[in-house]
Amino acid sequence: MIYTKDGTVDYKGNPANKKTTGTWRACPYIIGNEGCERLAYYGMSTNLVLYFKHQLNQHSATASKNNQNWGGTCYITPLIGAFLADSYLGRYWTIACFSIIYIIGMTLLAMSASVDGMKPFCYSKDNCNPTDRQSTITFLALYLIALGTGGIKPCVSSYGADQFDDTDEREKIHKSSFFNWFYFSINIGALIAASVLVWVQTNVSWGWGFGIPAIAMAIAVGFFFAGTRLYRNQIPGGSPLTRLCQVLVASIRKYNVAVPADKSLLYEKADAESNIKGSRKIDHTNDLSFFDKAAVETQTDQLKGINPWRLCTVTQVEELKAIIRLLPIWASGIIFAAVYSQMSSLFTLQGERMDTRVAHSNFHIPPASLSIFDTLSVIFWVPIYDRIIVPTTRKFTGQKNGLTQLQRMGIGLFISIFAMVAAAILEQERLKIVKKHNYYDVKEMPLTIFWQIPQYFLIGCAEVFTFIGQLEFFYEQAPDAVRSFCSALSLTTVAAGSYLSSLLVTIVTSITAKDGKLGWIPDNLNHGHIDYFFWLLAGLSVANFGVFIGIAKWYTYKTAVGTVPLNQKEAK
Repeated sequence: MIYTKDGTVDYKGNPANKKTTGTWRACPYIIGNEGCERLAYYGMSTNLVLYFKHQLNQHSATASKNNQNWGGTCYITPLIGAFLADSYLGRYWTIACFSIIYIIGMTLLAMSASVDGMKPFCYSKDNCNPTDRQSTITFLALYLIALGTGGIKPCVSSYGADQFDDTDEREKIHKSSFFNWFYFSINIGALIAASVLVWVQTNVSWGWGFGIPAIAMAIAVGFFFAGTRLYRNQIPGGSPLTRLCQVLVASIRKYNVAVPADKSLLYEKADAESNIKGSRKIDHTNDLSFFDKAAVETQTDQLKGINPWRLCTVTQVEELKAIIRLLPIWASGIIFAAVYSQMSSLFTLQGERMDTRVAHSNFHIPPASLSIFDTLSVIFWVPIYDRIIVPTTRKFTGQKNGLTQLQRMGIGLFISIFAMVAAAILEQERLKIVKKHNYYDVKEMPLTIFWQIPQYFLIGCAEVFTFIGQLEFFYEQAPDAVRSFCSALSLTTVAAGSYLSSLLVTIVTSITAKDGKLGWIPDNLNHGHIDYFFWLLAGLSVANFGVFIGIAKWYTYKTAVGTVPLNQKEAK
């Protein structure tokens, strides 16, 4: 069902103003907003590890950990935005309100790098001595940005998908394509950020390097508000946490109650709609049967009346089951996210020690700009996937999207293994040259940075399969009233991956950097062994891929009442 801007609802899936709202009429504004917002985010974050190292005078390991921790926080705060969107504000107003916080953070960050007294005092280009106050202002700005992005990340993709009516087959077929082009716009923004803005930060000033992203964010907000009259808005369904807790409490209260063999005897409202605003009824599933006890109607329920903490509907029970089933899939994305996070940390530090000249000229490419090849890879693979892979695989699988979302994600996890293998082999070869020619104290050893292209390109290819598949999977498998929450849940894999990478760096440093040893990740990587760290991630990725295959075979797909169940054999 779709709820119109004024709250009008036609339960047959035909809103009063359906012909003039939603679909691809509204999506260009949402996609434009996302492209500019991602330009702002990546323009500020892509080179951040070097800002920490050179402008805030932090050691390599400290800069990497701070960068990972902040990046992780940016993917935890979406849980806050998602809760507010699903429960009270709706997606439109959540995006609008948190965008203001985002702009304030971006503006403060630009000021911290450009205003005298707020920016660090530097003796030379990369030799600065910031005060505690200046560092505090920088991190205050960064964590305001992290809060602001928390209201946007979980809502924008779901809000775009909301513009297509699930009950209208003509509209529904375009939804998968929307996710592909939505992610395409993200990478157009990232492309400009990794090329133009990183160059500005390295060769012009950090003030302009952070100021331009702030302007881009303001443009993103303008894009969003420009499409207001065209959007379809879903009414918030109330607190999902309350509903989930009610099922848990009711199940525990009835732990000794038997679930009837005839599942039609389980409690459900007789109305066409569920008792949850903005949510269709969900068919009963047989797994996780303990929670079915919450929907068993006892004599006490009949005598005392319906108490939601003792008796829940089947849809409410299935809402909890759907989220629980998503958790193993969510966990399997953490290792991939840790691999992905290396682009903004160890890949950048690795590139800093390589020859950054372009064709032996005097023009030096900033190490962080190599992430442009990740972006180009995504831009290359999205149209190929949408226009070639989907139609081709559809002929063999019978699936309207060619591959199921789990199949798509599994392919991406497999490809990511080779990204880490490529990074490890490159570092081994680099260290061999360093040792052979005694380049230990040379800032840039004579091996071109463009040898990093394969590892970036492979991660970009893996993104198209895993991240887009995950984005669509968590939206489709989420109950209608908690789609923002489940989108946020999918994003927290990136946070968990960043925190895992930070934890691994801490553990590896504490183990390898003792008794006078420099360890795997010293300030001068020519004396280190980050190739070992990449091999560690490659091994974890192999194990994770094996676990994912088992989880995918176990997974039971959600089915809304009145829709055709997905063939489970085809889905695995």
